[in-house]
Amino acid sequence: MMRSSKGTGVLARLGARRRRMSMRRAVLTIAFSLVALVTLASCGGRVRYPTYYTLNLPAPPDPPPAENVHAAVAIREFRAPAYLRQGAIVYKTSPEQIGFYAYHRWAMNPCEFVTNSVIERLRASGDFARVKPYDGRRDTEYVLSGRLEKLEEIDYAGGVKVEVAISAQMTNLATGLTVWTNAVSEAGDVDKRDVPAVVSGMNRTMERAIKELLSPIPADVATGPTAAERN
Repeated sequence: MMRSSKGTGVLARLGARRRRMSMRRAVLTIAFSLVALVTLASCGGRVRYPTYYTLNLPAPPDPPPAENVHAAVAIREFRAPAYLRQGAIVYKTSPEQIGFYAYHRWAMNPCEFVTNSVIERLRASGDFARVKPYDGRRDTEYVLSGRLEKLEEIDYAGGVKVEVAISAQMTNLATGLTVWTNAVSEAGDVDKRDVPAVVSGMNRTMERAIKELLSPIPADVATGPTAAERN
């Protein structure tokens, strides 16, 4: 069958139109791809990674020679409210409102840090024949347990401050009685309004708080339970 020249022309125009539309779609696809690549590249240049901090207390002195010291104590890991265990450094803009720094975090769980610091300072005090982390065994006379109540930046009541609060108690394993308890709360000033200065303030305040917490352990605790208590 012979096609008319008119029909052939229509088909040719349709073919040309399809080719132009295909080329246009290809150009748009390339353009959108380039825009997406540029957007991803620009976003990639602005990626922000967290900064990690740790408290760094001065090393305690060597323990003095033990005299009439027989008791051993095991230290349980300190506990803390859930919001202090999330890793982010905490700030408060009012007594009721808690905030978290998204890109400023603790490198070590603050509870672990406080526990280790208490162990080191009790060893250095020479008040006990042996100080060790609690492992569930009943091979010590006493167990000390505690709680980190506060470790936060305070952004109200005039200027920036930090607050540290810790409590602890010591239990006689033989009797189950509490032989010592203490709680401290310390506040400290911050030199300037940035997170490194806040952490430095927390460091100084934590050092004072732990020293104050452990200073009043009675001498008779260090000498150990009496024979009647052990039996």
